Amino acid sequence: MKYFSVRLYKKILNCAIAEGLNRADIEDLPISIEDADDLKFVSADEYLRAHELLDKKLSPGFAIRVGAQMKMDDYGVLGLSWRTCSKLSEIFDRSERYFKLLSNTYHWEVQNGGEISHIILNRDATRRGMQLSSEASLAATVVVTQAMSEKVLSPIEVCFKHDPPKDLSSFNEAFKCKIHFNQPKYSISYSTADLNLRTAKADASINAYLLKQVDEETKGIKIAGNKFVRDVEALIKDALPTGIPSIHHISDLTAMSNRTLTRRLSEAGVTYRDLVKKTQEHLAKEMLSDNAYNIGEIAFLTGFSEQSAFNRAFKKWTDLTPTEFRKNS
Repeated sequence: MKYFSVRLYKKILNCAIAEGLNRADIEDLPISIEDADDLKFVSADEYLRAHELLDKKLSPGFAIRVGAQMKMDDYGVLGLSWRTCSKLSEIFDRSERYFKLLSNTYHWEVQNGGEISHIILNRDATRRGMQLSSEASLAATVVVTQAMSEKVLSPIEVCFKHDPPKDLSSFNEAFKCKIHFNQPKYSISYSTADLNLRTAKADASINAYLLKQVDEETKGIKIAGNKFVRDVEALIKDALPTGIPSIHHISDLTAMSNRTLTRRLSEAGVTYRDLVKKTQEHLAKEMLSDNAYNIGEIAFLTGFSEQSAFNRAFKKWTDLTPTEFRKNS
């Protein structure tokens, strides 16, 4: 079945009410806000029909305005994972792999093209609801990149497969760039240099670590072995939602060569591979003790692309399945 997260469904309903519709105006929607509280997903048909009905009731550009009002928390566990990206392009890497947590009706693809990179939204445009949902998704992309960078970053251009609306005011306000319609693909393009910017969170955590490195060199001292291991663990933890990070990725963040990082860990009595497993196990146990996350979400946040692989690894670590561990906790 094709589906959308109920988070996205409730977002469009709440935006419609904020624009002046009352409860009577949305009685003909597939699922009421009250009924949505008991759901995790809605069918694609129900979600797209809601978009279509609201588009007729509200002024042109409603879907664009929905996208422009998206917040990181609206994306659930995927939004949580975005907060730990080290640079902006990783947002789309994680979306490409794990957008199924929000919907299985489309997926993202990043095409690096020298000075300009194109983020492709792969979906059809045969239904009006799909067109509107694509408008909201591309508008939300601008919001997410600005929230993560804490900078006013505008795309270079945005492309839509479908015909242009009569009123482009909401589009112009949301994108502030060239807008093209009747194109072969849905896409939004950014300067590659902008996508390689450190995120605001990365600046705070990684720069703090690098300051310690500077202090080490200028004062001729070494960061204590156990403290160094904890710092590397923190970087591994941040990277796990994108998948298990390579040692090259972590050494790049710490401004070390792979050899130096390996040596420093060895001096503290651990290997990089063992540290990754230890970090995964610790994080998994911590999250299993908190019922805020289901097991599939925990698998994603600990670097696994499939829950079955996470189940096997956790059983190997603890002799318990994740479900058994959660019950014992």
